[in-house]
Parts: sequence; C-alpha cells; structure tokens
Amino acid sequence: MAEALILKIDGVSKSFARVETNDITNALENINLELRQGEFISLVGTSGCGKSTMLRLIAGLITPTYGQLTVDGQKIEGTSPDRGMVFQQPTLFPWQTVEQNLSFSFRMRGAYAENKDKVERILKVIGLENFRNDYPAQLSGGMAQRVALARTLICSPKILLLDEPLGALDAFTRMNMQDEILSMWRENRQLVVMVTHDVDEAIYMGTKVVVMDAHPGRVKAEIPIELEYPRNRSSSQFVEYRNQILDMLNYGGKE
Repeated sequence: MAEALILKIDGVSKSFARVETNDITNALENINLELRQGEFISLVGTSGCGKSTMLRLIAGLITPTYGQLTVDGQKIEGTSPDRGMVFQQPTLFPWQTVEQNLSFSFRMRGAYAENKDKVERILKVIGLENFRNDYPAQLSGGMAQRVALARTLICSPKILLLDEPLGALDAFTRMNMQDEILSMWRENRQLVVMVTHDVDEAIYMGTKVVVMDAHPGRVKAEIPIELEYPRNRSSSQFVEYRNQILDMLNYGGKE
C-alpha cells in the first residue's frame, strides 16, 4: 500500500524584486515535486539554485509568486507547528537551560506536566541528560545543534525542514550528527527535507536526492538512493551515486 502523500509542490515559481537594480530575480521556476511521509529528501545544487527559498516556501515563511504548495491537500498559508525548521546556526534561548529549551513549547501551552516524560526521553536520545542544567553558551557546537534539533523534533512535526544544519560543524562532529539525525528520523518517520552543499552528506542521509539547477532554480533530477542504512561512504554504489550527482552539477572529473 502506497504511503500517504504529505507535500505537493505544484508549478511553483518565486521571484524577488531587487531594489538596488530595480529588476526581478527569478529564484525558482516551475517546481513540481511530490514528497511523501517517511522520505528523507536531500536538496543539492550550486549557490543561487533556490534551495533555501524552497524550504522557506514549505515552512510558510514566504509565499510563491505562481503555483501552490499543499500538505495533505490543504494549501500552505503561513507557518504551522506541523512544519518544523532547523537552521544552520542553533537558535536556542541563551537565558534558558538545555531542559528549559527542550520543554519551551510545552510550558507555553501549559502542558509540561503531561509531557515531562517526553522531555526526559529526548534528553536521553541526544545524550545530554548530564547537561540538562547547562546554558547554550556552555555547550559545544555539536551539542547545541543536537538541542536545536531535539527542540523541533519534540513537537513531532509532520515535516522537518533542515537548512544546512551541520554546515558550521567540524568534519567528525558533522558525521556524528548525521547519524544522530538519521536515528531521530528512523524513530519518527516524518518527511524530512534537507538543504546541503555536501554531496556525500546528501547521499549518506537521503532516501532521495533532488538535484537543482540555478538561475533560475529548477529541478534537474530526482535520484532515489537505493542503499540500506547505515551506508558505507566508500562502497562502489555510493561512489557511483556521487559521480552521477557531481556530473549533473558539472563537477565531475574530465577524461
């Protein structure tokens, strides 16, 4: 039985007015995608291909110039707790502890008591039980990003949007965090849409890689990644996917 359709992007284009030059920039042109629950979508492409614009449209932070986006048949109009977004830099409240940051949404709704066990559980999942009383300034970059991810995941969004969430981390921390995100995703099985400039990261994490072209941003290819988790970055199949995507981005080796 096919999985239920979660997100449909139908003929979407997005343009921005440039005040300094009094002209229009076409960030996205005629985007058509159908993304389903349980998929992990990696968006890759050169600068200017509209990857982050796509995430902001899905999040409801901006509206399309043409076309529409729907979730379960309902048009996206503004933000929703069903669509959680994590940015490249951890956006934590610096005056609140790790535990307070994680429980913020519950406390704002007066629902902390019935969700206390959920907070405790996710503290264990991200391995920060012993740092519950620490403030963001006391955490490493990787630890802070784990808290930012967990704070979004704890609200159980149907769609998780990741805008280069690991770009500021060192290589080893980044690989560890890739596994952390995959572990959380496998547990929740929501739709994840992640922007990344790292082709290896896109293949390692994604069930599908969407390759985008620039000026204006267009979908060049949708590539299902038919590899089991956990993935071997040095396997011949992995390398084949890498070469295929790099060739599409015009970064392949020349014979």
